[in-house]
Amino acid sequence: MRPIREPVGPGQESVWDYPRPPRAEAVDVRVTIDLGGARIVDTRDVVRVLETSHPPVYYLPIDAFAPGALVPTAGSSFCEFKGAARYFDVRGGDRAAHRAAWNYPTPSPGFEVLRDRVAVYAGPMDACTVDGERALPQPGGFYGGWVTSMVAGPVKGAPGTMGW
Repeated sequence: MRPIREPVGPGQESVWDYPRPPRAEAVDVRVTIDLGGARIVDTRDVVRVLETSHPPVYYLPIDAFAPGALVPTAGSSFCEFKGAARYFDVRGGDRAAHRAAWNYPTPSPGFEVLRDRVAVYAGPMDACTVDGERALPQPGGFYGGWVTSMVAGPVKGAPGTMGW
């Protein structure tokens, strides 16, 4: 079933206007991440990746994370566009989230800007914000996009959207 595009409101972008293959771009926004009652990231050094039908995935500098917040863990995956990913457990305050972050240590050509940057799944965190707005996790648990009022969907990830 083909998705029906949501109307785009003032100040919004449609995820259906995002490119495929995806595009990485620096953006002037403030991103924060809280876990276990602790602020583990607060940065304006942000790169987002945009891909058709997906909300933005935000990549933040590794050194913007609080000391000890990122712990390398087992496992890897491969993106046809960005290359081989490695995973991190994320720790903050009194909590740990297993395999809740990833990065591309040697990104594919065109995505070199992602080197030394990390993306985080919003779902396991206490809160992830973009310019003060709390982001919701992309549905489905597989993809790492953050849904905010800035994007109009529908977004891929929920049951029945795999073929989009």
